[in-house]
Amino acid sequence: MKKAVVFPAIALALGFAQASHADDWDHGKSDQKAVFVMTNAADSNEIMSYQRQADGSLKAFGRFRTGGRGSGGTVDPLGSQGSLTLSQDHTLLLAVNAGTGNISSFRVNGPNLRLVDVEPSGGSAPVSVAQHGDLLYVLNFAGNSNVAGLRVNYEGRLEQIPGSVRYLTAANSGGSDLAFSPDGRFLVATEKLTNNINVFPVQPNGTLGAVVVTKDPGAGLFDFSFAPSGAVLAMEAGARTISSFLIESTGALTSLSVGVPTMAGGTCWNAVTPDGHYVYTANTAGANISGYAISGAGVLTALPGTIVFQFPAGTTDLDMAISGDGKYLYTLNVGSGSIGILAIQADGTLKQVGILPAFTAGTGQNGIAAL
Repeated sequence: MKKAVVFPAIALALGFAQASHADDWDHGKSDQKAVFVMTNAADSNEIMSYQRQADGSLKAFGRFRTGGRGSGGTVDPLGSQGSLTLSQDHTLLLAVNAGTGNISSFRVNGPNLRLVDVEPSGGSAPVSVAQHGDLLYVLNFAGNSNVAGLRVNYEGRLEQIPGSVRYLTAANSGGSDLAFSPDGRFLVATEKLTNNINVFPVQPNGTLGAVVVTKDPGAGLFDFSFAPSGAVLAMEAGARTISSFLIESTGALTSLSVGVPTMAGGTCWNAVTPDGHYVYTANTAGANISGYAISGAGVLTALPGTIVFQFPAGTTDLDMAISGDGKYLYTLNVGSGSIGILAIQADGTLKQVGILPAFTAGTGQNGIAAL
């Protein structure tokens, strides 16, 4: 791996991160759970860190500069899912810097973060990042709309993969989400403006094979998640639905559940429990959350009533994250400047733990991740 060059801005960020609770970092790996939110600020992008308490509630811990700039904006300026992503083993936190076109990697020690590397994203305006093993791919929204690959080692050092850039179906096609299949055989990217789901086979050398494109039958394709079984769970904001698909060995998609209603508007984000039993959708216009049971094959069945939690009007719940132990669901509420804290019950229903006032409403926050 190449030696990382530390630029002055990055050095400042490292100094800031290490100055915050440095003793915690030096005393070994913490088992403290945490939630992270990205400011996406145009002057200096930062990660806000919160300690998770025993009951799932949160306590502010610190702020860590990414060494890059966000896009700024007000409500959902990135229009994406996966802008802030934990690695599979939760040892790294990966963040996009849309304003400077680069990716930041942090080492994770409970709620404490240490910036390790900042590298170019391979395109313009990165909005989503995905990791599997030593592979990391970035979805770049602007310009020619592409995905680009990097290698990542256990320390979080990044190195670009030559010949890894692949383009979406059109320039400025509205790329919004990126994720590897659980087995790492495929990389999937969604396009909001074309309603296309792009499936790229992953080659042994880390580059991508020829894309297989499927048009989502539901209107307003936005983001998606993978169920542990490998089923693609896609959000269709225009139709107010969620659909599930199976990826065939060829990369083609076969429908499992098509157009299951969410019973609310602004259906854009979703999150799957680690055990694969449930998926939840954030319905921004309705300020609520819908819930579904997932069969082993990936078929979706709405939980009783479909809507499993209702926030106050104007909450504007965007992205969401589920804790690694599957106990809690956290929502990024940009309309109220808060983080929603919900306990996941055995039957899939949600119980409110609290709502934490966390930032100024409507100031462009994007991205949430939870240990």
